[in-house]
Amino acid sequence: MQEYNVIGLMSGTSLDGVDLAFCHFIKEDAGWKFEIRNADTIHYQNEWREKLSTLHTRDAATFAGTNAAYGNFLGTLVKEFIEKNKITADFVSSHGHTIFHQPQNKFTSQIGDGAAISAACGLPVVCDFRSGDVALGGQGAPLVPIGDQLLFPEYDFCLNLGGIANISFQHSGERVAFDVSPCNIILNHLAMQKGKPFDENGMLARGGKVNEPLLNQLNNLPFYKKHFPKSLGREDVERDFLSLIDSSPASTEDKLRTFCEHVALQVSKAVNGNNRQSTVGSSQTANNNRMLVTGGGTYNLFLVERMKDLCSAQMIIPEEKIIQYKEALIFAFLGVLRWRGEVNCLKSVTGASRDSVGGAVFSHRKKPES
Repeated sequence: MQEYNVIGLMSGTSLDGVDLAFCHFIKEDAGWKFEIRNADTIHYQNEWREKLSTLHTRDAATFAGTNAAYGNFLGTLVKEFIEKNKITADFVSSHGHTIFHQPQNKFTSQIGDGAAISAACGLPVVCDFRSGDVALGGQGAPLVPIGDQLLFPEYDFCLNLGGIANISFQHSGERVAFDVSPCNIILNHLAMQKGKPFDENGMLARGGKVNEPLLNQLNNLPFYKKHFPKSLGREDVERDFLSLIDSSPASTEDKLRTFCEHVALQVSKAVNGNNRQSTVGSSQTANNNRMLVTGGGTYNLFLVERMKDLCSAQMIIPEEKIIQYKEALIFAFLGVLRWRGEVNCLKSVTGASRDSVGGAVFSHRKKPES
């Protein structure tokens, strides 16, 4: 039996903040076990929200300086998290914050310099999980599915409703996954037009009406004609989705209602089109497929209602820690696999030429014995 204590860091495209999860993993002959022992979200102050949301428009020197400064910021958060919770961790595993994601042009960039994180918190750091897969011809995303497969094998589908909604499941004996549609990145954008950081419980959307022309335009975007593997970057969302939404004459409430309908429809297509005899038990039928739903969008009760109405799978909403910190948990786990030198990026998910061991390691001290 082997054990690992890891702090996972996650910052998503919706710019809510940095998720920190102190996770305990045990490797046994039967598989992996895990526990999220401590977790917290540090919401971005306006300064960092502004820097991260505009960095893609700045010059190279500003990008490099922000990469180092953000790494120091993350490392300081880790140090404070350790002191607050009296934690002893083996290492930190950081996703960073995505600024560019253009796998079609052979590059992706998640800032948060690993050397700066390590220097600030005093622990080894695993980071930069996506670039190796992109170099091998893959999408570099989603990376969570191997964690879905190894940590949550009892579910037929795993859906995350983050800034971008993504899903993973077994298909023809392999794990596959793809980005389904934008989600909170657009819902929050619209809510801010009403002076709110997000649409609490989906109440603004519930009060709106579906704008059929806008819904049809969204559903007919080229992204939905692609077969998986496929992924969305901030650039795609701004160019293809926000341009349509912002130019629509519909009210903000109607746009929110319409976009919730759009997300629910795209999720239902992904689920219903890939529903199958469950692998969990031979007595189950396809209608008993179970879908784990996590991420901030889970709190949008109206969106969840629409998905329940349209999806054939049974939607399972887990405990609070899993809803909020599943991605930080799985990036901690990706770090464990990297630490062990084991595959943590699947070609069946990303379309790369081969499976790979992704992640760079930065350390100012000797690697602990496993």
